[in-house]
Amino acid sequence: MIENRKRKHHQDRVAEALRTEIGAMIEGELSDPRIGFCYVSEVLINPGGKSARVFIAVDSSVPDIAGAEAETLAGLDAAKGYIRYEMKERLGVHHVPELTFVADRSGRFQARIDELIGRARKRQKHAIAAAGGAPPVRPE
Repeated sequence: MIENRKRKHHQDRVAEALRTEIGAMIEGELSDPRIGFCYVSEVLINPGGKSARVFIAVDSSVPDIAGAEAETLAGLDAAKGYIRYEMKERLGVHHVPELTFVADRSGRFQARIDELIGRARKRQKHAIAAAGGAPPVRPE
């Protein structure tokens, strides 16, 4: 039981170190023009520690978000070897997990959900106003 908590804590520390270091590399060191404005939102390490999934969130203000995601992921995949080498040097570890870059779309999904909830609330307010009454009382 205690060993599992130790292992999980170690994986969390390694994942956080990878997230901050890869994020710093994306911001300043990688000069591939395909890599747009993005950040590392999360790093998940497999239980064995052999591979890690790096979630990349791309700026949603670009006109073609799908194209920007594809280009950014292609640029990061091309720089994967350099990133792993730098992680090994910076972190001083013997093994750096195999990295897989994945587009993180959770922020866009959350914005869409918020928009739909806002529309539903607006429709409900208009329906109540049209009926000329107070909002219905919810039983507790």
